Amino acid sequence: MRIRVEHATHYHYDLPARSVLQVLRLTPRNHDGQHVGVWRVEPSVEGKLKVFEDGYGNICHTFEADEPLSSLTLLVAGEVETQDTAGMLSGTVERLPELFYLRETDLTAPDEAIKDFAAGFTATAGSDPLGTLHALLGRIHAEVAFETGRTDSGTTAAEAFAMRRGVCQDLTHLLVASARLLGFPARYVSGYFHRADGVVDQEAGHAWAEAKVPGLGWIGFDPANGISTTDAHVRIAIGLDYLAAAPIRGSRRGGGTETLDVRLRVDTARRQRQD
Repeated sequence: MRIRVEHATHYHYDLPARSVLQVLRLTPRNHDGQHVGVWRVEPSVEGKLKVFEDGYGNICHTFEADEPLSSLTLLVAGEVETQDTAGMLSGTVERLPELFYLRETDLTAPDEAIKDFAAGFTATAGSDPLGTLHALLGRIHAEVAFETGRTDSGTTAAEAFAMRRGVCQDLTHLLVASARLLGFPARYVSGYFHRADGVVDQEAGHAWAEAKVPGLGWIGFDPANGISTTDAHVRIAIGLDYLAAAPIRGSRRGGGTETLDVRLRVDTARRQRQD
Protein backbone atom coordinates (compact mmCIF):
# COMPACT_ATOMS: atom_id res chain seq x y z
CA MET A 1 0.00 0.00 0.00
CA ARG A 2 1.28 3.48 -0.79
CA ILE A 3 0.17 5.74 2.05
CA ARG A 4 0.19 9.52 1.83
CA VAL A 5 0.43 11.54 5.07
CA GLU A 6 -0.14 15.26 5.58
CA HIS A 7 0.22 16.32 9.20
CA ALA A 8 0.10 19.99 10.21
CA THR A 9 0.46 21.16 13.81
CA HIS A 10 -0.46 24.81 14.28
CA TYR A 11 0.39 26.88 17.36
CA HIS A 12 -1.06 30.32 18.08
CA TYR A 13 0.19 32.50 20.93
CA ASP A 14 -1.80 35.35 22.50
CA LEU A 15 1.43 37.29 22.91
CA PRO A 16 4.58 36.99 20.79
CA ALA A 17 6.75 34.13 22.00
CA ARG A 18 10.32 35.35 22.42
CA SER A 19 11.80 31.94 21.63
CA VAL A 20 10.39 28.58 20.54
CA LEU A 21 12.24 25.25 20.46
CA GLN A 22 10.48 22.13 19.19
CA VAL A 23 11.71 18.53 18.98
CA LEU A 24 9.99 16.52 16.25
CA ARG A 25 9.87 12.74 15.98
CA LEU A 26 7.87 12.71 12.79
CA THR A 27 10.10 11.10 10.16
CA PRO A 28 9.81 7.39 9.29
CA ARG A 29 12.72 5.07 8.57
CA ASN A 30 13.03 2.29 6.03
CA HIS A 31 12.80 -1.32 7.17
CA ASP A 32 11.46 -4.55 5.74
CA GLY A 33 7.83 -3.85 4.87
CA GLN A 34 8.21 -0.06 4.94
CA HIS A 35 9.97 2.10 2.36
CA VAL A 36 9.90 5.88 2.56
CA GLY A 37 9.42 7.48 -0.86
CA VAL A 38 9.37 11.21 -0.24
CA TRP A 39 9.13 12.98 3.11
CA ARG A 40 9.55 16.60 4.13
CA VAL A 41 9.45 18.71 7.28
CA GLU A 42 8.45 22.34 6.75
CA PRO A 43 8.17 25.01 9.48
CA SER A 44 6.06 28.04 8.51
CA VAL A 45 8.59 30.58 9.81
CA GLU A 46 12.32 31.11 9.40
CA GLY A 47 14.55 29.27 11.82
CA LYS A 48 17.12 26.56 12.38
CA LEU A 49 15.96 23.04 11.43
CA LYS A 50 18.47 20.36 12.38
CA VAL A 51 18.24 16.58 12.06
CA PHE A 52 19.66 14.07 14.53
CA GLU A 53 19.17 10.49 15.68
CA ASP A 54 18.15 9.84 19.27
CA GLY A 55 19.23 6.94 21.46
CA TYR A 56 16.44 4.71 20.19
CA GLY A 57 17.42 5.22 16.56
CA ASN A 58 14.50 7.55 15.77
CA ILE A 59 15.04 10.26 13.16
CA CYS A 60 14.42 13.55 14.95
CA HIS A 61 14.47 17.24 14.10
CA THR A 62 14.91 20.28 16.28
CA PHE A 63 13.42 23.58 15.17
CA GLU A 64 14.33 26.93 16.72
CA ALA A 65 12.65 30.08 15.43
CA ASP A 66 14.90 32.97 14.45
CA GLU A 67 12.60 35.73 15.73
CA PRO A 68 9.66 36.21 18.14
CA LEU A 69 6.46 34.85 16.68
CA SER A 70 2.71 34.79 17.26
CA SER A 71 2.00 31.60 15.31
CA LEU A 72 3.85 28.56 14.04
CA THR A 73 2.84 25.66 11.80
CA LEU A 74 4.95 22.53 11.58
CA LEU A 75 4.06 20.51 8.49
CA VAL A 76 5.25 17.02 7.69
CA ALA A 77 4.14 15.31 4.50
CA GLY A 78 5.19 12.40 2.37
CA GLU A 79 4.53 8.96 0.97
CA VAL A 80 5.43 5.55 2.37
CA GLU A 81 5.17 2.19 0.62
CA THR A 82 4.11 -0.54 3.06
CA GLN A 83 3.71 -4.31 2.96
CA ASP A 84 1.85 -6.62 5.32
CA THR A 85 4.40 -8.69 7.27
CA ALA A 86 1.86 -10.16 9.72
CA GLY A 87 3.22 -7.84 12.38
CA MET A 88 6.78 -9.19 12.21
CA LEU A 89 9.55 -6.58 12.24
CA SER A 90 12.90 -7.00 10.53
CA GLY A 91 15.50 -4.62 9.23
CA THR A 92 14.72 -2.04 11.91
CA VAL A 93 17.43 0.08 13.52
CA GLU A 94 18.12 -1.34 16.98
CA ARG A 95 20.37 0.83 19.16
CA LEU A 96 19.51 -0.69 22.53
CA PRO A 97 19.59 -4.23 23.98
CA GLU A 98 16.23 -5.91 24.23
CA LEU A 99 16.44 -6.11 28.03
CA PHE A 100 16.30 -2.31 28.13
CA TYR A 101 12.65 -2.60 27.09
CA LEU A 102 11.77 -4.40 30.31
CA ARG A 103 12.16 -1.13 32.20
CA GLU A 104 9.04 0.43 33.61
CA THR A 105 8.36 4.16 33.48
CA ASP A 106 5.97 6.44 35.30
CA LEU A 107 3.44 6.06 32.48
CA THR A 108 3.73 2.25 32.33
CA ALA A 109 4.27 1.37 36.00
CA PRO A 110 1.82 -1.41 36.91
CA ASP A 111 -0.39 -1.18 39.98
CA GLU A 112 -1.92 -4.19 41.72
CA ALA A 113 -4.86 -4.27 39.30
CA ILE A 114 -2.58 -4.52 36.28
CA LYS A 115 -0.42 -7.11 38.03
CA ASP A 116 -3.51 -9.23 38.69
CA PHE A 117 -4.64 -8.75 35.10
CA ALA A 118 -1.27 -9.84 33.66
CA ALA A 119 -1.05 -12.79 36.04
CA GLY A 120 -3.96 -14.38 34.22
CA PHE A 121 -1.65 -14.95 31.23
CA THR A 122 1.34 -16.34 33.13
CA ALA A 123 0.55 -20.02 32.56
CA THR A 124 1.12 -19.88 28.80
CA ALA A 125 3.75 -17.13 28.57
CA GLY A 126 6.62 -19.64 28.48
CA SER A 127 5.06 -22.38 26.37
CA ASP A 128 3.13 -20.25 23.87
CA PRO A 129 4.52 -16.71 23.93
CA LEU A 130 2.92 -15.53 20.67
CA GLY A 131 -0.46 -16.96 21.63
CA THR A 132 -0.18 -15.33 25.05
CA LEU A 133 0.50 -11.91 23.56
CA HIS A 134 -2.40 -12.27 21.12
CA ALA A 135 -4.67 -13.25 24.02
CA LEU A 136 -3.45 -10.22 25.96
CA LEU A 137 -4.09 -8.02 22.93
CA GLY A 138 -7.63 -9.37 22.60
CA ARG A 139 -8.47 -8.88 26.28
CA ILE A 140 -7.28 -5.28 26.34
CA HIS A 141 -9.17 -4.49 23.15
CA ALA A 142 -12.34 -6.05 24.57
CA GLU A 143 -12.17 -4.68 28.11
CA VAL A 144 -10.81 -1.14 27.65
CA ALA A 145 -13.11 1.01 25.54
CA PHE A 146 -11.64 3.47 23.07
CA GLU A 147 -12.99 6.83 24.19
CA THR A 148 -11.60 10.30 23.64
CA GLY A 149 -11.80 13.09 26.20
CA ARG A 150 -11.29 10.92 29.29
CA THR A 151 -7.48 10.86 29.33
CA ASP A 152 -4.56 13.07 28.35
CA SER A 153 -0.87 12.71 27.55
CA GLY A 154 -0.04 12.37 31.25
CA THR A 155 -2.52 9.58 32.02
CA THR A 156 -0.83 6.44 33.28
CA ALA A 157 -1.60 2.86 32.33
CA ALA A 158 -2.95 2.27 35.84
CA GLU A 159 -5.30 5.25 35.65
CA ALA A 160 -6.65 4.26 32.24
CA PHE A 161 -7.11 0.65 33.32
CA ALA A 162 -9.05 1.75 36.39
CA MET A 163 -11.45 3.69 34.15
CA ARG A 164 -11.48 0.98 31.46
CA ARG A 165 -11.40 3.92 29.05
CA GLY A 166 -8.73 5.56 26.95
CA VAL A 167 -7.25 6.24 23.55
CA CYS A 168 -4.58 4.37 21.61
CA GLN A 169 -1.84 5.80 23.82
CA ASP A 170 -3.51 4.42 26.96
CA LEU A 171 -4.24 0.98 25.54
CA THR A 172 -0.65 0.77 24.31
CA HIS A 173 0.74 1.67 27.73
CA LEU A 174 -1.40 -1.05 29.29
CA LEU A 175 -0.22 -3.67 26.79
CA VAL A 176 3.41 -2.63 27.27
CA ALA A 177 3.11 -2.76 31.07
CA SER A 178 1.42 -6.18 31.00
CA ALA A 179 3.86 -7.68 28.50
CA ARG A 180 6.83 -6.58 30.60
CA LEU A 181 5.30 -8.19 33.68
CA LEU A 182 5.16 -11.44 31.70
CA GLY A 183 8.84 -11.14 30.84
CA PHE A 184 8.50 -9.82 27.28
CA PRO A 185 10.57 -6.77 26.33
CA ALA A 186 8.00 -4.29 25.04
CA ARG A 187 8.02 -0.77 23.64
CA TYR A 188 5.74 2.04 22.59
CA VAL A 189 5.43 2.94 18.89
CA SER A 190 4.07 6.17 17.43
CA GLY A 191 2.98 6.45 13.82
CA TYR A 192 0.03 6.67 11.48
CA PHE A 193 -2.83 4.32 10.63
CA HIS A 194 -4.70 4.13 7.34
CA ARG A 195 -8.31 3.41 8.22
CA ALA A 196 -10.23 0.89 6.17
CA ASP A 197 -13.55 2.67 6.70
CA GLY A 198 -12.68 5.51 4.32
CA VAL A 199 -12.08 8.13 7.03
CA VAL A 200 -8.94 10.01 6.01
CA ASP A 201 -9.14 13.17 8.15
CA GLN A 202 -8.01 12.24 11.66
CA GLU A 203 -7.62 14.09 14.94
CA ALA A 204 -4.22 12.67 15.88
CA GLY A 205 -1.59 10.11 15.00
CA HIS A 206 -1.73 6.52 16.15
CA ALA A 207 0.12 4.38 18.69
CA TRP A 208 0.70 0.66 19.19
CA ALA A 209 3.15 -1.68 20.91
CA GLU A 210 5.94 -4.01 19.88
CA ALA A 211 6.96 -7.01 21.97
CA LYS A 212 10.00 -9.27 21.56
CA VAL A 213 8.84 -12.87 21.00
CA PRO A 214 11.43 -15.62 21.44
CA GLY A 215 12.33 -17.20 18.11
CA LEU A 216 10.35 -14.63 16.11
CA GLY A 217 11.72 -11.21 17.04
CA TRP A 218 9.78 -7.99 17.46
CA ILE A 219 6.05 -8.21 16.69
CA GLY A 220 3.65 -5.28 16.41
CA PHE A 221 0.37 -5.35 18.37
CA ASP A 222 -2.31 -2.66 17.95
CA PRO A 223 -4.66 -2.87 20.97
CA ALA A 224 -6.88 -0.01 19.82
CA ASN A 225 -7.84 -2.07 16.78
CA GLY A 226 -7.27 -5.52 18.28
CA ILE A 227 -4.88 -6.62 15.52
CA SER A 228 -1.25 -7.21 14.72
CA THR A 229 0.24 -4.41 12.69
CA THR A 230 -0.37 -4.53 8.94
CA ASP A 231 0.43 -2.54 5.82
CA ALA A 232 -2.02 0.09 7.14
CA HIS A 233 0.52 1.12 9.80
CA VAL A 234 3.28 3.66 9.16
CA ARG A 235 5.93 3.25 11.86
CA ILE A 236 7.59 6.50 12.96
CA ALA A 237 9.25 6.34 16.41
CA ILE A 238 9.77 3.99 19.35
CA GLY A 239 10.41 4.45 23.06
CA LEU A 240 9.75 3.08 26.50
CA ASP A 241 6.51 5.08 26.57
CA TYR A 242 4.71 8.00 24.93
CA LEU A 243 7.11 10.63 26.23
CA ALA A 244 10.07 9.00 24.50
CA ALA A 245 8.25 8.68 21.18
CA ALA A 246 6.01 11.77 21.26
CA PRO A 247 5.61 13.33 17.79
CA ILE A 248 6.33 16.87 19.05
CA ARG A 249 7.67 18.14 22.35
CA GLY A 250 8.94 21.62 22.93
CA SER A 251 9.46 24.68 25.06
CA ARG A 252 9.04 28.43 24.69
CA ARG A 253 9.62 31.70 26.49
CA GLY A 254 6.71 34.10 26.58
CA GLY A 255 3.71 33.81 24.30
CA GLY A 256 0.93 33.93 26.87
CA THR A 257 -1.82 31.40 26.25
CA GLU A 258 -1.13 28.81 23.59
CA THR A 259 -3.79 27.42 21.23
CA LEU A 260 -3.07 24.17 19.39
CA ASP A 261 -4.75 22.89 16.23
CA VAL A 262 -3.84 19.63 14.48
CA ARG A 263 -4.80 18.71 10.92
CA LEU A 264 -3.99 15.16 9.84
CA ARG A 265 -4.86 13.36 6.63
CA VAL A 266 -3.85 9.73 6.07
CA ASP A 267 -4.87 8.36 2.69
CA THR A 268 -3.64 6.24 -0.17
CA ALA A 269 -1.36 8.14 -2.51
CA ARG A 270 -3.46 7.23 -5.54
CA ARG A 271 -6.63 8.75 -4.12
CA GLN A 272 -4.71 11.87 -3.02
CA ARG A 273 -3.61 12.46 -6.60
CA GLN A 274 -7.14 11.87 -7.97
CA ASP A 275 -8.61 14.38 -5.46
